[in-house]
Amino acid sequence: MKKIVIFASGSGSNAENIINYFDSNENVEVVRVLTNNANAGVIDRVRKYGVAADVFSKTELFESNFLQLINSIKPDLIVLAGFLLKFPQTIIADYPNKVINIHPALLPKYGGKGMYGMHVHRAVVANQEKESGITIHYVNENYDEGAIIFQKNFEVITTDTAEDVAAKIHELEFRHFPEVIAQLLES
Repeated sequence: MKKIVIFASGSGSNAENIINYFDSNENVEVVRVLTNNANAGVIDRVRKYGVAADVFSKTELFESNFLQLINSIKPDLIVLAGFLLKFPQTIIADYPNKVINIHPALLPKYGGKGMYGMHVHRAVVANQEKESGITIHYVNENYDEGAIIFQKNFEVITTDTAEDVAAKIHELEFRHFPEVIAQLLES
């Protein structure tokens, strides 16, 4: 059985989509969701599927006990799905090429600290970009700078608002993120 641990900070729509995708797969299971936000919607979303959701503080994330927790689970893949904190180097070092993230833009554009969610979509529209999309990448010590695994783009039309771009991004995330996860687990 391949085990996935998901880190999320917000509503959890991607986490729920990943759980749904693997729900009938006998070889893959989302075993735990971890969040730094006690009020995150992801908690209620995943618990209805019987997936444990644990809350931790930013301080706890960087303590040795946290790495021990991850090591006790022995995940085959760690998935960041709307997780907003910088990821600990200790976990990345113990899980090389096993920690991935999804970003709502075509990296290297619109990446880095503070570039998430609507901040990205507003910047794309304000700069009159002709395209946007998603990037799935490995996580390293810098925000949004890990090796790119997958990108998918779409045309941004002149009448698109930031909300329109966000809707197109969500559609791509829901369609491609679970598929890329499945491919990584098979390799």
